[in-house]
Amino acid sequence: MLSKFQIAVDKARMLFLGARKTQGSLSPFTQCSFSSSANMVEHQSSSSKVQALYELCKSTFSSSGLPPPSSAVVQKICSLLDSISPADVGMKEETSDDDRGHGIFGLQRLSRVAKWSQPITYTDVYECDSFTICIFCFPTSSVIPLHDHPGMTVFSKVLYGSLHVKAYDWVEPAVLSKNKDGFPSTERLAKFAVDKVLTAPCGTSVLYPNAGGNLHCFTALTPCAVLDILTPTYNEQAGRKCTYYHDYPDSTLCNPAAASGAEVKDGGTDEYAWLSEIETPEDLYMRPGQYTGPAIRE
Repeated sequence: MLSKFQIAVDKARMLFLGARKTQGSLSPFTQCSFSSSANMVEHQSSSSKVQALYELCKSTFSSSGLPPPSSAVVQKICSLLDSISPADVGMKEETSDDDRGHGIFGLQRLSRVAKWSQPITYTDVYECDSFTICIFCFPTSSVIPLHDHPGMTVFSKVLYGSLHVKAYDWVEPAVLSKNKDGFPSTERLAKFAVDKVLTAPCGTSVLYPNAGGNLHCFTALTPCAVLDILTPTYNEQAGRKCTYYHDYPDSTLCNPAAASGAEVKDGGTDEYAWLSEIETPEDLYMRPGQYTGPAIRE
């Protein structure tokens, strides 16, 4: 698993490469609460929702992302994801007052420093050139910074817990800010798309290449887990590189439209922000987990 994180180009591996200080085997503080291997054997003895999800994705998605999934396909995948529980992927459902992310000693015996240093755990369920199925487990207050999904469609199902989502979509055609000399800078204008809390049980969220909040940031309000489907996968050679951004809401600017020389429609300046590309954050703290849910039969 570790070597896959080092050489791959999909979302989770890009995130992991940005947090190399987390390499190594999982400690008791970082493991997701997956079911035991004995339970895994029981799960694998019959057809599963994970198998159905794999088969639906396999018959639908392509490595190029074309054609994009139709509304009927999106609805079908969302319906299946909505029916999936933590147990269906070999996980134990957790509550907001448990010690997930804080190890066997629990919250009371951890220092504040230890609490805030807990990593996000990424677990591969299945991946190919056309799509990735994966699970992110978040300790309370952990963050995946603002990042994009170029040319991709992403389905996100919160399995348990509460997660705050902030997301943007690019303003098209592209609008760049201007520096003090009047020349275009590297900051690009984006329109605010999503600002909400997802608390399980809730419906599946979907983002598209140009809509639905393609650039998003996750913040865990409680211990939580998210089941993701990304299609197609990240692939830098195909122009699908995971890029991180810092956002500057328009409330800090006098007039974004005037500053850029472009016309901004549909709402006030508080609906927009300038996004500036940044390096992978050094404090992105992530480790690989082991999937112990129902095996996928290819």
